[in-house]
This record gives sequence, structure tokens and C-alpha cells, in this order.
Amino acid sequence: MQKAAIVILNYNGGETLRKFLPSVVRFSKFSIIVADNASQDNSLEVLEKFPQVQIIRLTKNYGFAGGYTGSLESLKGKFQYYILLNSDVEVTESWDSTLIRWLDEHPEAASLQPKILSYQRPEFFDHAGAGGGFLDVFGYPYCRGRFFDQIEKDEGQYDDDIQVDWTSGACMAIKAEAFHEVNGFDSDYFAHMEEIDLCWRMKRRGFSLYYTGSAKVYHVGGATLSRNNPQKTYLNFRNSLFTLRKNLPNISWIPIYLVRIFLDLLASIVFFFKDQKKHSLMILKAHREFLKMHKCFEKQYGNTVKTKGNVKFLLWQFYILGKSKYSEV
Repeated sequence: MQKAAIVILNYNGGETLRKFLPSVVRFSKFSIIVADNASQDNSLEVLEKFPQVQIIRLTKNYGFAGGYTGSLESLKGKFQYYILLNSDVEVTESWDSTLIRWLDEHPEAASLQPKILSYQRPEFFDHAGAGGGFLDVFGYPYCRGRFFDQIEKDEGQYDDDIQVDWTSGACMAIKAEAFHEVNGFDSDYFAHMEEIDLCWRMKRRGFSLYYTGSAKVYHVGGATLSRNNPQKTYLNFRNSLFTLRKNLPNISWIPIYLVRIFLDLLASIVFFFKDQKKHSLMILKAHREFLKMHKCFEKQYGNTVKTKGNVKFLLWQFYILGKSKYSEV
């Protein structure tokens, strides 16, 4: 069995691969694999220029969740660790060996993410994971270094190692055994929030999740769906509800869902009055689609898992108390 594989999922990202794959090839110690979701652009032509990169060709676009789960199933038993890396990430020297060495030294850890900074503004954190991901009591995700759209400057404040609620799909190192034990990502998600669900399921199995500031990467973000795309709003809200429904016992789920109906409706109204009517409608669509699908889920909860973050009600802290940094709460 080999030590680790860096697995990059791609869909119509030929130019992104052309730009960012060279840094992965240059600075990486482990095998590099690109799983292609049946791209219709020049992706495969670009990959031909990197003979050291192995290609997994998928038959259609399975999305982030299905694409990764199917691809990693074909690698089962071949690697001790996977490093999942977005195609729009620039890596740094020794990034992969640092992550794998950290996991080797912490056998209780199932997954680890590095510090994730913005490619466009390298002195600031990125939206996706930043300095470590957490959840509030109602399932809203946040990060050290990012509350909603408020981004902190990296001044070394998160150069530590810390246990987290979730590790970012933009860049995460994960034990292959743990990934397959919980059956990977849920393909019903298609994209967005699937890593939070995966991490929640791993935590219920007794695994621990961590962030380390000892490695860093730079993420563009929005390579598949921009942050302003209404479809992204839809997937984020719908998949957040999926995650809560799947992982909470009924005694916790019912009151939290009732509060989420109110809070998400409020968010829809805010989008409407900000003249972002498509985003407003997508929140309503997310709840409608969730109600259609939630009975199909096999309940997967086991032991109740407490969140690691200290923010219990993110919306209150951010919108009412005006706190926009992790350090302020």
C-alpha cells in the first residue's frame, strides 16, 4: 500500500488545471491523480502535458460529492491517505508531506486541513475553511478567519493546531480507512456542504478532525460556481438541512428545524430587499426540495456530537452584536 495520493476532481477546468497543476507537480511528494467528471472542454488535452499525473475518467458529471466518492472507491486499498485538493489551489513547498507527517504523528485524527488563504489577496484568509471550520447550534458553518463575507487578514493568529468541526473540501488530508468506513461523500449533495456531512459522520464514529497552521495553500474559489451564483445559495441552504436531518436525533432535529425555517425565511426576505431576488427564491426552493427528499434519507445518527466552536448562535453574534471575528466571540 502506498502512503498517499493527491486527488483533484475536475469538471471543465482545463484552463484552471493549466494554471495551478504545475505548482502541485512541482511541490508535491506523493502521487497525483486527476478524476475528470466527463469534461467537455480541453481538460484532457491539458492533462496530456503532465505525464506524471494519473487520470481517472468518469462517464458523466457526478458533481463534487459523487465524483470524489466514485473515484476514491476505485483507489480503495491502494493508499493509506488521500489528499483532496481543489483544482484552483496553488500549493507551497512541502505542503503535502507536512500534512501527512502530521497525521502520522496524531493517530486519533481522521482528517486535517491546512491554513487556506486567498489566491487573489494572499495576505487574507479564504472563504473555504480559512483557519479551521466550525458549526453553530443551528448548523450554520463558520471559520476562524471568516464570518459570512467578513474576511480576516492573516497575521499569524491562527498558526496553531486545533480540533475542528469540519475540514475544508478545498484541501483536506484524510485517512482512506475513515473515508470508506463512512461510505464517503453523500452523492445526493452534488456539491457544497458535503464535507461537513462527511466530517460529522466521521466524528460520530469516534474520529477527530484537525486544522494545522504549519502548512498553507492559496485558493481561488468559485471555480465551479461563483459565490454570487444563486445555484450556490440553493445548494448551501438545501444541503445544510440535509446534514442536520441526517445527523441529529429527532429530539434535537425538530426544534432546530423549526428555528431554521424562521431564520432561513428571514434570510430570504433580506435577499429580496437587497434586490437579490433570485437568491431569495433559491432559499425557498431549498426548503421545498428538502421536504421532498428528506424522507428518503436513512437516519445515520448515533452518538450526539458536540460542536468544538464557541459560537452558539452565529447570526445573533454577527448581525445583532456586530461581531465579525472569531477572536471577538
